[in-house]
Amino acid sequence: MSLWFTGWEATKHRRRHGLRASQRPTDRKVYTMYHGTSVTSARSIITGGFQQSTQGMLGPGVYVSRDMKKAMAYPRGCSSAQRVILEVSVSVGRVKRINRDNHELQYTWHDKGYDTAWVPPNCGMMSVPSGYEEDCVYDPKNVEVVGIAQAPNAVEDELTRLLAENQRGSGGSGGTAAECPVCKNRNTHGSQHILEQCWGCRATICVFMDKHFCAVHRK
Repeated sequence: MSLWFTGWEATKHRRRHGLRASQRPTDRKVYTMYHGTSVTSARSIITGGFQQSTQGMLGPGVYVSRDMKKAMAYPRGCSSAQRVILEVSVSVGRVKRINRDNHELQYTWHDKGYDTAWVPPNCGMMSVPSGYEEDCVYDPKNVEVVGIAQAPNAVEDELTRLLAENQRGSGGSGGTAAECPVCKNRNTHGSQHILEQCWGCRATICVFMDKHFCAVHRK
């Protein structure tokens, strides 16, 4: 008996990258996280991408969290009138769990081949008195701003327009890239969408399309 592959239709969940804060990030997946910063820094990050922090409880990297309450506490000493919470898409790569103070890889996890360090919530680390989960992503190119989760009313529209303008560009240091002409999704983190032809109807298809039904083999 011969079988023909005639297409697909995707079922999408409301939260594409959903993962509870208590769940360990899976290696080489992409997740929605949050980063707290100032208005001035938010403008710089949106237009020029993240810069690696040289200090922090997990060493150098970009500090983010899947728990927005954690991001709301940063930067320290910043008033609510100057604080912005950026929604970011994070390609975590290889993940190392750091769950205790003075962990042998607390500052050297990247030297051992890991891309992200993950501190689970309520793990008892004295350096995380809030108990919220935290992630440190070594390479800033793996963190892309995708939205403004929270901002002062006076600058929210400005930052939203700035982000939209940056996303319409051909890509920058923050990882934003051009839109795929077939599936209409963006080619993020330097990964280009590969376009193929349907074996039956020869239509141009992309695996990230919501659906494709072959015009030749469809009954």
